[in-house]
Amino acid sequence: MSLHALVVGSDEKIVRVLRRVLSDLEIGIDTCQDSGAAVHKLSRQRYEAVIVDCADEHMASQVLRSARSAPCNKRAVAVAVIDGQTAVRSAFALGAHFVLYKPISTERAKSSFRAVRALMKRERRRNTRLAVQIPVVLTVDKGSGQQKTVTTDLSEGGMAIQLSRRPGNAGAMRAHFTLPGTDCLIDCAVEVAWGNAGRQAGIRFVDLAPESHRRLKAWLNSHSPETEKDDPPVACKLTDLSLGGCYLEMTSPFPVKTRVVLSMRVAEAEVQVEGVVRVMHPEVGMGVLFRQKTTQQREQVEKFIQALMSNRGDPPELLVEPEGLDTENVEPRNGDGDADDPLVELFHTKADLSTDAFLIELRRQRGPNSDAARASASS
Repeated sequence: MSLHALVVGSDEKIVRVLRRVLSDLEIGIDTCQDSGAAVHKLSRQRYEAVIVDCADEHMASQVLRSARSAPCNKRAVAVAVIDGQTAVRSAFALGAHFVLYKPISTERAKSSFRAVRALMKRERRRNTRLAVQIPVVLTVDKGSGQQKTVTTDLSEGGMAIQLSRRPGNAGAMRAHFTLPGTDCLIDCAVEVAWGNAGRQAGIRFVDLAPESHRRLKAWLNSHSPETEKDDPPVACKLTDLSLGGCYLEMTSPFPVKTRVVLSMRVAEAEVQVEGVVRVMHPEVGMGVLFRQKTTQQREQVEKFIQALMSNRGDPPELLVEPEGLDTENVEPRNGDGDADDPLVELFHTKADLSTDAFLIELRRQRGPNSDAARASASS
């Protein structure tokens, strides 16, 4: 199944460049010159991306708002075409995930759209549901004890199940099930995302362990009729590092709220750590908060940092790949400990600064004997 994007704007030169670039990246496009036609298409057809020329901010706002309200396009990746750095904040306020600066060149657009395409693929694959019946045991901490059920479909983010009784506000729940044909037991906290009068419910996975997520992802990929592979990870440069997060330089950073996996390869070893993008500066880089909600996640962060700090041989290869957008929640603060982590505190308190001002604050935090400076030198 090919990717599709909707391009909205009346500048024929921009449309020609985008058509050429997207065609080279195997992304099909539809075009509209006004918001009325765009809204009509968004209500009837699914797109993995919506690209809007923000020369008319009111029109752009209408289109992006319509995409968010259309059930089939609410998770589409939004790209804003803007006049310059001064319009970045407005574009993100409208709901854009990426921006393209005018004048648009083929090379710059292609570089940016490699990151866009990677996220388009991950969002579509993450939300693709596989019709499968798997026995599940729901354990409720308070109230009704255990309840056995069967899935009607399964995805990376959750599952639909048929319940004999409604769970109601029974407290925290856990789901236990084994992937068919494997010895992989999935055991994780879950929450009810939706329910209907027919006692069907959608269950969302909460804090699924990295190894369980990897095996679930691999199992779904091997059983899905969709044969398209994810794009390869993107190379990046580590410039700042703390126990709570890092800053990565890259020409095509991923948008705020993107869940990412950062991989470091050095010699024959590979270490991975999960994070979520908290700060993004187009064409410059992004700030990533490490996810440390589970013991396994915390251990991976510690292993990642230790490997970086102890490396004295060849420079490590750093790669980042998207896992999908967290559209509902921004990564919360970890608590009072954030005040002891200047980098994380900077992400939380200075995210609205201009790119240049934010980079100045980053440099102020560095010192010749800091962990950030040593890690940056080793990468």
